[in-house]
Amino acid sequence: MNALEIRDLNVQIGETPILNNFSLSVPCGEIHALMGPNGTGKSTLAKVLAGHPDYRVTSGEVLLDGESILGKEPDEIARAGLFLAFQYPCEIAGVSIANFIRAALQARLPEGVSFSATDYYKELYEKMDLLKMDRNFTGRSVNDGFSGGEKKRCEILQMMMLKPRYAVMDETDSGLDIDALRVVANGVNLLRGANRGILVITHYQRLLDYIIPDAVHVMQGGTIVCSGDKDLAKKLEAKGYDWIKDEVVLQS
Repeated sequence: MNALEIRDLNVQIGETPILNNFSLSVPCGEIHALMGPNGTGKSTLAKVLAGHPDYRVTSGEVLLDGESILGKEPDEIARAGLFLAFQYPCEIAGVSIANFIRAALQARLPEGVSFSATDYYKELYEKMDLLKMDRNFTGRSVNDGFSGGEKKRCEILQMMMLKPRYAVMDETDSGLDIDALRVVANGVNLLRGANRGILVITHYQRLLDYIIPDAVHVMQGGTIVCSGDKDLAKKLEAKGYDWIKDEVVLQS
């Protein structure tokens, strides 16, 4: 099966366990939402998938369409088809958005192969128009002095241009007002399709009013404790995460 597959993943920071036998499969063509309270390991999962060196994987595996990515460098993982939208995107002073995305696209091409600058800017401007971004934005340094909403739109723009096989979105709704939330969600929905799997990590149900997930998973204590459809997110919004604890006890 073509999927982002996480199997029995155990991760530590120092001697502190963060992820505990975490397993999840996001098939290509589906959007899954991962929810849970602060401190349960959601952002750790995103960083481990992207190859962050500060986390120690003690066991388990992560596969992209059957290919293992654990232990690879972040650029190798990106070229294999995984994109991570950060909760707190970093600033890259002195590097324009247009040049940054162009370099990322070039890095995915075979050596000696290039692409037309005219075609590149045509597509870039088309994507920016969809995200309601001023075209002068392309000359600004990546995330340098950006508002929260501008940073998130910039990341969605990168994702739309790079067209990854799988995307992990770590709390993309963080810090967005309602208008920015709708624009960002629209960008994600435009990327939805049979050739892409997306994992949306979020605290709140409100994002899922705009990005309708195929499945919702609830994470506590470093593992998934409950899964369901989009109605599960609405129950969480109404009842809180303590309700899940009670449900798990009743089902065990």
